[in-house]
Amino acid sequence: MKNFSLYKPSRLFLSISTLLVFLLLAHFGFAQKSTVQTKAGAVQVETLAENLNHPWGMAFLPDKRLLVTERSGQLRILDTNNKLSAPLQGVPNVFATGQGGLLDVALDPNFAQNQYVYFTYAEPGENGTASTAVGRGRLRADQIKDFQVIFRQTPKVEGPNHFGSRLVFSPDGYLFVALGERFKFDPAQDLSNHLGTVIRINPDGSVPKDNPFIGKANAKDEIWSYGHRNIESAAIDPKTKQLWVAEMGPLGGDELNLVEPGKNYGWPLVSWGKHYDGKDIPDPTTKPEFTDAVIKWTPTISPSGMIFYTGNTFPAWKGTALIGGLTSSGLVRVQMNGKQAKEVERIPLTVRVRDVEQAPDGTIYVLTDDDKGKILRISPLSGRKRPK
Repeated sequence: MKNFSLYKPSRLFLSISTLLVFLLLAHFGFAQKSTVQTKAGAVQVETLAENLNHPWGMAFLPDKRLLVTERSGQLRILDTNNKLSAPLQGVPNVFATGQGGLLDVALDPNFAQNQYVYFTYAEPGENGTASTAVGRGRLRADQIKDFQVIFRQTPKVEGPNHFGSRLVFSPDGYLFVALGERFKFDPAQDLSNHLGTVIRINPDGSVPKDNPFIGKANAKDEIWSYGHRNIESAAIDPKTKQLWVAEMGPLGGDELNLVEPGKNYGWPLVSWGKHYDGKDIPDPTTKPEFTDAVIKWTPTISPSGMIFYTGNTFPAWKGTALIGGLTSSGLVRVQMNGKQAKEVERIPLTVRVRDVEQAPDGTIYVLTDDDKGKILRISPLSGRKRPK
């Protein structure tokens, strides 16, 4: 007689094991596609590096290597053979809690001459407080030398959310920094602090003389626009030289905004979304004194990262914006026409996209938001094509 007390568990174990293997394979197959269909045809998605701790920002060096930040506080370099370096020395200490940490990275427009690299990061304060700060240092011998803070968001407040943090240099050499309102709501309407603002500074941190609130009582000179919630996407349209940001709404109501000096974008007094508890927020159209969004998204896309594509590798995408999406799990392609814009395509990647960047060869690099985050490259299915 068979010993069913041993036989049945063995069969059950094999069945469960088989099911687990199938689910794991299905998970990894679903989590990242190797081929994606777009309006321009099929593209391939390759993993260049992985096991990054919530990678957040990236910037290509002139020698085609890639700087990559990790939210936990590391800066690494991906070389042209797709090998990741050890963490570089010289980066600041960060408030690596919740959404805070080492965030965006950008090169000085005159990097070839001065080697300056800029960072945004959550800077710890006293008694558990933190705020977004901007610093710069020189990249020499694969270290950050002479790091100095050039801007601090004030005040420092408690809480782990809404640090914003995109860095964008304008064609005329000014530095825009997109900031969150630290999940504090009302201060976004108060010009006496930097919460919920876009600021504009010189590369050394000084204030341009033509900023809109210079000389105004109880207003911070650095502020360019205000009434924002949490901006993690920002880029300048190379055709019009206009700054665009995509910001996260509450429950619904993500926004694409054309940012203009002195304008108030309404948060938290108006929104196309609702509060997390379901309570209504007046629509922007009910209060015309606020500047309305050009595009609004409900359901949300949770925008993070943004570029205007200028390469020749994907001719159909040239001149359009590519916006990363965390909850939409891919790229949202938007066509701008002056001060107007419309969504034209979604490129599904089935991963949380934290940042997007154009490589020197015209391919697209993407960071995935995960504790084992990846660097992905999107290229034509037939292989990488270099522009002529």
